Amino acid sequence: MSVQALTQYFTEYGAIFVFVIVLLEYMNLPGFPAGVIMPLAGIWASKGAISFPVVMLLSVAAGVLGSWIFGRLGGDAFFRFYVKKFPRQKGLIEKNLEALRRRGAVGVFIGKLVPMMRTLISIPAGMISMGFGRYTVSSALGVLIWNTVFIGAGYFMGDAVFEVFA
Repeated sequence: MSVQALTQYFTEYGAIFVFVIVLLEYMNLPGFPAGVIMPLAGIWASKGAISFPVVMLLSVAAGVLGSWIFGRLGGDAFFRFYVKKFPRQKGLIEKNLEALRRRGAVGVFIGKLVPMMRTLISIPAGMISMGFGRYTVSSALGVLIWNTVFIGAGYFMGDAVFEVFA
């Protein structure tokens, strides 16, 4: 999806567009470029098309909700599918689940700050049925930091952000 197409959608649908794209990206659906949409949302905020606090609130809410839906509702199904495809990985996955049980919310928080892991950490957190409050707080803090970096980069760097993140 081009920057021009994304801008057109934003012009048409407004802030809800940012929420939906970030939500779908945190649900691990392919083709939803939150790594592009977040800096672009920062650029839109710097130009006054949306307020920075609103875009941050929407992106964090979408990130937490998308992660929770993906992990809680899809975690077990994803695990069964993955183990069926790669049975040798079952022991390693169970070992990592145990590590997450021990680390809990800290593990989710740190996971939200690591590329690739940030969306996948929701699966094991959902599988171990981490409490909603603990998951939400640790996830929200990690998502807030991650999204602030990308949205803030767009806000402060403008169009030059795509030379750095592209």
